[in-house]
Amino acid sequence: MGEGTQAREEIQVWEEGSVAEFVPVGKVSDLQPGQMKWMAVDRERVLLVNVAGVFYALKDQCGHQWAPLSRGKLHGHTVECPLHYACFDVRTGRLLNGPVGVDVPIYEVRIEGDTVFVKGGTDYR
Repeated sequence: MGEGTQAREEIQVWEEGSVAEFVPVGKVSDLQPGQMKWMAVDRERVLLVNVAGVFYALKDQCGHQWAPLSRGKLHGHTVECPLHYACFDVRTGRLLNGPVGVDVPIYEVRIEGDTVFVKGGTDYR
């Protein structure tokens, strides 16, 4: 599916999974471009990010002292950890710089109408 999911995209057929694997986490209209918020998906803290109308989801936890990324800052496609300023790409979870040596797991996002779905479970991409 490439990078993120466009807000206006409709779901037609899911070859990789069914709607049962995806958890509704809110409405497209609830999270404006440039905003992020955390939510619980299958008992995991997940950070949902809207960058220019494209939604991304990643684990809401920096690998260095487990700080919540949702308390950090969003700069374009980069989220900055509030504790020691490690930066991660929200599209890939890749560490861009900082004191930690691991990437952050990401989750698959789907949009159906005005509803945002995040694939639950621990099957990270």
